[in-house]
Amino acid sequence: MNQEVTDYLGNLPKWQGEISSTLRNMVHETISEVEERIQYKKPHFLKNGHYAAVISPAKDAIAFMILNADGIDFPKGFEGPAERKWIKFREGDTPDLGLLSNLLKQASSTL
Repeated sequence: MNQEVTDYLGNLPKWQGEISSTLRNMVHETISEVEERIQYKKPHFLKNGHYAAVISPAKDAIAFMILNADGIDFPKGFEGPAERKWIKFREGDTPDLGLLSNLLKQASSTL
């Protein structure tokens, strides 16, 4: 894991840091060869040099974006164009890690 990403998540408000760390761990468990880095002031996750996911903190939410999402059936709650979908988590929310991992695995399988 990248220390710059660790430091970034550690500087978020407690609830955002907890959700983001949970999402980060899920990404690493889902994509064994994932690379991570801070880009555009957010944690980005890459597979084979291609973007797979992004954690994007905002004032009142954490957005988790899955890229390369064309052709995947996303459930209600996800937003965005066909090539990238995101879902927002707010304080007190618990991400469905099984669902997110499955969607991320499908999206990153062709990267």
